[in-house]
Amino acid sequence: MHAEVAVIGNGPVGQTTALLLARWGIRVLLLDRRPSRDAIGSKAICQQRDVLDIWAAVGAGARIAEEGLTWTTARTFYRDRELFSRELTDPGCSPFPPFVNLSQSRTERILDERIAAEPRIEVRWDHLVTDIAQHPEGITLRCTTSRGQTEIATAYAVACAGAQGAQLRRLLGIGFEGESFDDRFLICDIRTDLPDWSRERRFYFDPEWNPGRQVLIHPCPDSTFRIDWQVPGDYDLDAEESTGELDARIRRIIGDRPYGIVWKSVYRFHSRIADRLRAGRVLLAGDCAHLVAPFGARGLNSGVADAENAAWKLAFVLRGWAPEALLDSYHAERHAAARENIDITTHTMDFLVPRTPELQRRRRETLDAVAADPTLADAVDSGRLCEPHRYVESPLTTANPEAPIAPGTLVPDVPITLDGSPTRLRAIARDGFLVVTTNPGAVAPDSPFPLRVVNAAGTTLPVGAVFLIRPDAHVAAVLPSVDDLPAALRRATARQ
Repeated sequence: MHAEVAVIGNGPVGQTTALLLARWGIRVLLLDRRPSRDAIGSKAICQQRDVLDIWAAVGAGARIAEEGLTWTTARTFYRDRELFSRELTDPGCSPFPPFVNLSQSRTERILDERIAAEPRIEVRWDHLVTDIAQHPEGITLRCTTSRGQTEIATAYAVACAGAQGAQLRRLLGIGFEGESFDDRFLICDIRTDLPDWSRERRFYFDPEWNPGRQVLIHPCPDSTFRIDWQVPGDYDLDAEESTGELDARIRRIIGDRPYGIVWKSVYRFHSRIADRLRAGRVLLAGDCAHLVAPFGARGLNSGVADAENAAWKLAFVLRGWAPEALLDSYHAERHAAARENIDITTHTMDFLVPRTPELQRRRRETLDAVAADPTLADAVDSGRLCEPHRYVESPLTTANPEAPIAPGTLVPDVPITLDGSPTRLRAIARDGFLVVTTNPGAVAPDSPFPLRVVNAAGTTLPVGAVFLIRPDAHVAAVLPSVDDLPAALRRATARQ
């Protein structure tokens, strides 16, 4: 098979990129430096509803949602008392929960099954990319394998090599500015019986068993709990384990009940972003393009959104449906999304890990105030859950300040009837461009790419407006008439 796109990195972002490209009919070569899959560890555990929608488009969303766990109560503690708790409600009409907790390793195995069933994807492990040569017709990747050197020619590449992408960025001449935090975090996945905690997320500020720092506990499937401790920068896991202090650390939380450690690791938070997400014929996605603190689950979720953004644009360019200039909008849109995530997580880290006396004083005063008056709970920042970025400033978006739904946002997931069968809008919004209108006589303009008109009469969408939905389910334009569609379509595909 001669691949049109090489995807470098066989983690969940690379897997998603490959599956979405194959869905558009693109032949993909999926490369990874490792000899095989690392099927251990929770790693990224929280998958958002909009990401489940993306995975549903490649046949994996329902399975991941079914196997995952959604906690319903968020409890926050300060020292020896509970500050407040919140019950999570879901007023939406989506069949998917707002999020699920499922280990990254299990998510990867589910995506592997989809890849194995896709003839347009070839997987090659044991391929370390050591050089990238670009020329007008495509790119040549030089790879080192256990059997020697090999070269691979493709039209484009997507670098999804995760936090190990430093070599690829160097090859492409891409900077990766930002900062790393001094404190470390210890993760232990433990399997134990804690039925009262099975649907609760618990966040502890300054508990007596981790003074001056934080602890976060997430429930996961199969009676497994992920515990994150903030620890000093010189923390030594091996030493703590050998002295029995790790067992004591865990028992301060769970008591004398039996438990087993499924996985453990120590990591440091980073806040970094690539200065370019497009380097000629190579796009950067996921942790290869940006690293953020995990509070709010913005790592994997934003990486999957990168994958979808890159896939439909590469497909449109390769099919001749759009000019190569469309790829410039990948940087414009996803760099802005990464910058937003970094701004939000930096604010969170200033509260969770205050690095100056002033920030420490402000956090202490905030927590003391909430302890006295729980109605002030919104001042406590333990991580705002990730939401889809709004492409309001994108060059592909037709601005309309009067629109009932802001152009650039993810389309609302409203019920809709199509060909006499009930469905929902996001379920049909990823097969091409979609025109949604309450005008029963609306006809789509001629188009070289997939374009469909659906009647939104009877839905909760505003009457009268014409919605142009992109292949990633974001609103490209909200128009007064179908006569305005040609110009909006040209803008949305970088043809003007």
